[in-house]
Amino acid sequence: MDIRQFTPDDAETVGAVVALDNAVNAVDAPFLHPMTPAVLTGMLRHGWDGEVPVTYAAWESDRLVGRVTVHTSEWDNLHLAWTGVCVHPELRRAGRGSELLGFAEDRVRELGRTSIGCDGWDLPGTHGFAERHGLPRRGAAINRRQTLAKVDRARVGALYDDALAHAGAYELVRITGRTPEHLLDAVAEMTAAINDAPTDDLDLEDEVFPTERIVAYERAQELRGRRMYRVVARHKETGALAGHTVVAVESERPWIGDQHDTAVVRAHRGHRLGLLLKADMMRWLADEEPALETVDTWNMESNDHMIGVNEALGYEALGREYQFQRDVR
Repeated sequence: MDIRQFTPDDAETVGAVVALDNAVNAVDAPFLHPMTPAVLTGMLRHGWDGEVPVTYAAWESDRLVGRVTVHTSEWDNLHLAWTGVCVHPELRRAGRGSELLGFAEDRVRELGRTSIGCDGWDLPGTHGFAERHGLPRRGAAINRRQTLAKVDRARVGALYDDALAHAGAYELVRITGRTPEHLLDAVAEMTAAINDAPTDDLDLEDEVFPTERIVAYERAQELRGRRMYRVVARHKETGALAGHTVVAVESERPWIGDQHDTAVVRAHRGHRLGLLLKADMMRWLADEEPALETVDTWNMESNDHMIGVNEALGYEALGREYQFQRDVR
C-alpha cells in the first residue's frame, strides 16, 4: 500500500475517503448518518477544538483501500495518541488493517507518545483484530439517538415540571453560539465537571479546560457549520454556574443534531439539574430548529445516571463501540 497524508484542500482524496467511510459504515454501523465532504473537510480543517487529526489515505494503484487517522492533544493526556484504522469491507482479512495499524504505531512513537488508543464497533471482526494485535479492551460506549417524531412531548413536559420543582434554587440561562466573554471563566470551570464521568479502565488523565480551549472549541464548531446551543443552570443566590448541556445542529443538514457535553458540578448535584437542562434544551430546539429530526449522544456504558436521563427523554441505543488501549514503548 502507498500510505499518504492528505489535507482538506485535496478535494479528490476527500471525496474518495468519504465514499470509503460510507462503505465501511454501511456494513459496520448502518444506523450512522452518512459522511459528507463538508463534514470530513470541517474535521480536517478545524478538528473538535482547533486540534486537527492527521489523516492518511492508503492506496493500491488508483484505488483507495483504507485510511488511518492519528489524533493527539497538547492540552492534556500528553502520553496518548488516539488512532482510527479502517479498510474497505471488500478488502478485509488480507493484512491491510495490520499494516495500517503498524503504520499508526510508528507515527505515534515518532510523536513521542507512549500509549495508543483506538475503538471499534462490537463486531466479531473488531474483537478478533484487537486480540491479534494485543489491544486490551478498556472501555465501552453506547451511541444513542433521540428521534424527535417518536418522543412523547407530554411526558417530556411532565419530566421538566418535576425536575423544575426540585431545582428552585437555580435559574436556566440559554446561550446561542459563542459564550459571552464575561461568562468564559465560569463556563471553563464548569466544563471541567465532565471529568467526573466514567472512563472505565482507560488510561486517561483529567481533561483541562482553560478559557482558550472553550474559545477554540466554539470557534471550531462554528467554522464547521454547527449552530450551537448551550443551556446553563445558575445558582440564584451565588451566581455560580452549576451545570450545562450543549447541542450542535448541522447547517448543511439541519435535521441532524449532536449532543455534546452534559455535566453538573459536583456541589450542585441531587437537584435533577441534568434532566432539567436536557428537557429545556428540547423545548428550546423545538422553537429554534423546526427541521431538527434526530439528536445523537454517546455515553460510557457504565454511566448509569446519564443513561437513565437520556432514556427518559426517548433516546434509543443504536450500537456499542469498544475502546482499546495499550503501551507502545
